[in-house]
Amino acid sequence: MHEKAPVLQASDRERIGTRYCKRYRDAGQLPAVLYGHGQAPIPILLESRDTLAHIHKGEKVFRMNFAGAKGGKHKDDGQTVLLKDLQFDYLGSTIVHADFARVDLSERVRTRVPIHLVGEAKGLKQAGAILMHPTAELEIECMVSELPDFIEVDIADLDVGHSIAAAAVKLPSDSMKLITDSHAICAQIVIQLEVEVAEATTATGEAAEPEVITAKKPAEGEEGAKDAKAGAKDAKPAGDKKK
Repeated sequence: MHEKAPVLQASDRERIGTRYCKRYRDAGQLPAVLYGHGQAPIPILLESRDTLAHIHKGEKVFRMNFAGAKGGKHKDDGQTVLLKDLQFDYLGSTIVHADFARVDLSERVRTRVPIHLVGEAKGLKQAGAILMHPTAELEIECMVSELPDFIEVDIADLDVGHSIAAAAVKLPSDSMKLITDSHAICAQIVIQLEVEVAEATTATGEAAEPEVITAKKPAEGEEGAKDAKAGAKDAKPAGDKKK
């Protein structure tokens, strides 16, 4: 929970556009935007190293402090904000931009929270068994003050052929509401052979059919010879006309 949110050091961003954003990133700053609470969105800059360290740890709720505000204290100084979105480079590995929304600790918000699988599934003791984790995070609705860093899912009793759906995951607080599809699979144990067969079927679009080898195949050139004879039998001489 977020009794004490990390502090992000921010400043107003005077220039926008791809060219300027690259310059800011090269200078150790992360371009971002702050919006919400009926106020116009404002482009901002964050200290890249500390901000990314908090984000990679899974932090979502922050307090934002502004430095160098013109005309005294910045209106958003000390504002509680929620990380809403991240943009990555073309490789999908480096964060290049972030979106933050102004929030109050008492208001309800929707956000995605990562799932942490805990325990050793008994089904993994069977030969060929593997653990599938199709849904890695849950979208929930909760108060900002109750927003968890992650949600634990106990898989100790999970056996081969069984799965844990999102609806079966116990949320940390009764006031939280699950938004993710209740049928989404969070954890599942299958035999590896089943996975390989399923992948092969998906790749071809249909299951492969065995070749029938009991019927006699025509010898090489036999089919062509038959066709040639049939063509010669049906053909008429060019000069053969009825008088």
